[in-house]
Amino acid sequence: MTVVDETQGEATDARGRVAELHALREEAKRGPSERATEAQHAKGKLTARERIELLLDEGSFREVEQLRRHRATGFGLENKKPYTDGVVTGWGTVDGRTVFVYAHDFRIFGGALGEAHATKIHKIMDMAIAAGAPLVSLNDGAGARIQEGVSALAGYGGIFQRNTKASGVIPQISVMLGPCAGGAAYSPALTDFVFMVRETSQMFITGPDVVKAVTGEEITQNGLGGADVHAETSGVCHFAYDDEETCIAEVRYLLSLLPSNNRENPPVHPTGDPADRRGDALLDLVPVDGNRPYDMHKVIEELVDDGEFLEVHERWARNIVCALARLDGQVVGIVANQPQTLAGVLDIEASEKAARFVQMCDAFNIPIITLLDVPGFLPGVDQEHGGIIRHGAKLLYAYCNATVPRISLILRKAYGGAYIVMDSQSIGADLTYAWPTNEIAVMGAEGAANVIFRRQIADAEDPDAMRARMVKEYKAELMHPYYAAERGLVDDVIDPAETREVLIRSLAMLRTKHADLPSRKHGNPPQ
Repeated sequence: MTVVDETQGEATDARGRVAELHALREEAKRGPSERATEAQHAKGKLTARERIELLLDEGSFREVEQLRRHRATGFGLENKKPYTDGVVTGWGTVDGRTVFVYAHDFRIFGGALGEAHATKIHKIMDMAIAAGAPLVSLNDGAGARIQEGVSALAGYGGIFQRNTKASGVIPQISVMLGPCAGGAAYSPALTDFVFMVRETSQMFITGPDVVKAVTGEEITQNGLGGADVHAETSGVCHFAYDDEETCIAEVRYLLSLLPSNNRENPPVHPTGDPADRRGDALLDLVPVDGNRPYDMHKVIEELVDDGEFLEVHERWARNIVCALARLDGQVVGIVANQPQTLAGVLDIEASEKAARFVQMCDAFNIPIITLLDVPGFLPGVDQEHGGIIRHGAKLLYAYCNATVPRISLILRKAYGGAYIVMDSQSIGADLTYAWPTNEIAVMGAEGAANVIFRRQIADAEDPDAMRARMVKEYKAELMHPYYAAERGLVDDVIDPAETREVLIRSLAMLRTKHADLPSRKHGNPPQ
């Protein structure tokens, strides 16, 4: 009888403890107070858990260290020890695939990072690397927690070290959803993609107050480091959206185009778009006259599955287009000159933009298709003094170092060093195709004629007529569409309408490509 009573007592005690556990979990989920939640919503911002619910498949989130609290004392912290310590960490799924996530909770210490907060992030980053799954950070933190001093700074160091360790191993996506300064801005800069929301998210190393104190310049938070600034001017932000819901939905879409890690290929999505679909519209989209602009976006739409693609850095360095898309269900990276902006020339920013994109594609087993219509590098004192040689070499290095399948297609003009840099056959493109409208040369016919036939033109009775004749002769001899094909620098000259089919068949052949790099610790790319 006594034994039975003891057993019942233990069972009752166990149920009580389980009830206590659920109560603690509910307290952790609720956050500091309803008032804090209302204040977050009043700013047009969601809470950390609301953001995670949008990102992950319904009911898939599994939280880690929900009941963690800081151990700091002094400066009033000993009386404030909320659960989670201002960051929610865990894993779930996106379209059924595992994704790790951490989300700053601005309602707790302004999302500022302390020792316990950082340790939670370190753990989830280590788990993501070990599991070989993408990591998404939902950033809404005010930087290091001042009350914890150097411990907070060391916490950021641990994050940076893991960002670097994970680089090229798992996709890392940073979503900026609030004001992020100092260390909170450096970590996203080390990741593969940065998303921002207009008006509510900012990134800067030092805020407006410090800028004013040091330089005397007065500027708002958005003017200094808002989404539009980083999307258009600095190039720090890859994607900018008007609201959090759209932003997080696009993060999900990006994840659908990326592999889980560098040992896998991107997911294949069946398509109803026929592989042999003709693109007769391409004949009208691209003018034969090399001086006439056109929109490269329309060319890409005509080539890819269902006309859908995700452009990276859409508003920065617009003279080059970098995009992820699918061809016959397979993910590809597209790098294309944009004749509609600066005639599609390569400059410092375009070179940097394309180089980073090529490196990302190579790291994550995404084949690269390069669409060329490039008149050369942008001339000018600013470009030369700004280091166009060094920056242009970044793109050259990225292509030469890439081992994924690489196909280049010359739509129209391809002149000088820019032709070589844009994945020409001479730097390792697996296949090079050209349309009958292509012009491959050291420079344009007019410039070449002025150099080669300078004396004849100067001595002629009618210099203009002589120049026109020499230009025509140079084009006929060295710039006709089949000149490069005759010398083996182009694998085939193709009908533009058959481009989609040619690319898909070529990618299918290259799917098992294997390339060995020399044994080395790592290269030393130009910086």
